[in-house]
Amino acid sequence: MKPVLNRSLPPECAPDRALPGVAPLAADDWLRVDEAYAGQMAEKRARLAGQRADALFEGAGSQAAADELLTEVLALLPGLGFEVRGTQVTGPDGHVTDTAADTPLAVLGQLVQEDLCILQKQGAEHVLTAAVLCFPAGWTLAEKAGRPLGAIHTPVNSYDAGMARRVQRLFDGVRAGRPLWRNNWLAYDVPDLWQPHSETDPPRAPVDAASAPWLRVERQCILRLPVSSAVVFTIHTYVVAAG
Repeated sequence: MKPVLNRSLPPECAPDRALPGVAPLAADDWLRVDEAYAGQMAEKRARLAGQRADALFEGAGSQAAADELLTEVLALLPGLGFEVRGTQVTGPDGHVTDTAADTPLAVLGQLVQEDLCILQKQGAEHVLTAAVLCFPAGWTLAEKAGRPLGAIHTPVNSYDAGMARRVQRLFDGVRAGRPLWRNNWLAYDVPDLWQPHSETDPPRAPVDAASAPWLRVERQCILRLPVSSAVVFTIHTYVVAAG
């Protein structure tokens, strides 16, 4: 697919700013529409049509949370330039999506730029019970589906037992109506949005951040759904030319 690029990064994600740890976020600011919306959404819709099994996971017991997430998103869309009339939603790119024509996560994958992961508490840990992931950056949804937080981050070397406890406390502590956010910066030698990587594959060759032609930034938000208490992890991906 043709690369989809952003002209710039939002000020809070600019590379000359220090990376935030985790910061509070306005209750309605976990979805964004930017200038790459049309291109990103065309790729997401094509991915869901042609590689649905690779980009969508809907585990047992996730239906109620997915329904609730769709309801929460639909309430925010008019403020982001969408027109919502019954089950028909017209996006900023003019594309019309019928929210009753597919499962909630598949519909969301056709509406918003963010990739969306639903995690639900099972025992002591949150488990990835559903997700729509069209823009993976170095991981594969099928390998993470149904796994708890600690296993999801395998084989990230920095994700040790102490980090696992801190992340689990973060997911336990997030409150409905009080989302959190963070971002990361990744240096890449190609600008493709679809960059999966299997745990069984050899590690990727490191990319020199100083000379890499592309900068990929993920704006990640964490929020709790008020009814199901599921936690939603959102990923808004920006790709810009470095330098």
